[in-house]
Amino acid sequence: MGPHFAEHEYQHVALILSLIHDLASYENASSSVLATETSLLRTLSFPSDPSRGYAKTLLVFARDDSSPADPSSSSSSSRTSQPSTHTSSPACAGMALYFPSYSTWRAAPGIYLEDLFIRPQYRGRGYGTALLRELAREVRRMGGARLEWSVLKWNEPSLRFYESEGIGAKRMDEWVGMRVDEAALEKLGEGESLLVQP
Repeated sequence: MGPHFAEHEYQHVALILSLIHDLASYENASSSVLATETSLLRTLSFPSDPSRGYAKTLLVFARDDSSPADPSSSSSSSRTSQPSTHTSSPACAGMALYFPSYSTWRAAPGIYLEDLFIRPQYRGRGYGTALLRELAREVRRMGGARLEWSVLKWNEPSLRFYESEGIGAKRMDEWVGMRVDEAALEKLGEGESLLVQP
């Protein structure tokens, strides 16, 4: 049996928040997490109400530990909005949090992967690959052009994983990430737009 995916629903919000905290701890950024169950409920898009929210979360649930199969290689994966029933209490192995993107040059949609996190005890067992493959299928279903994400420079294990033959990601070294947030965002938004006349 292949991996079981669940598009998050309202009952998964506490689990998602727990995974966010686990990810922040891994990245040595626990104090930076401001997300709460309330803010996730307000900002995530749910399958039962897809018109609201801004981002989606795809959860992957662990196979029975007695099964040695690679979850990323199975074509019998399932995707629902409910946890799997093939075990009495499936454990969540990880998540992918993502939202739509767009390529102007290609005039095509895509997916931006904000966070991919696999719990330490499930790493090296194919769950990360399984999530990325499911997102790649989603890009293809929407007629999209690309799946993209950012990686911390110090995170060499993840960089090696993403650049492996199984994933095939390329570094975009010619690009520099830019961000405006906190006080700078407030200042930029409150500033007056002064147009220079020719």
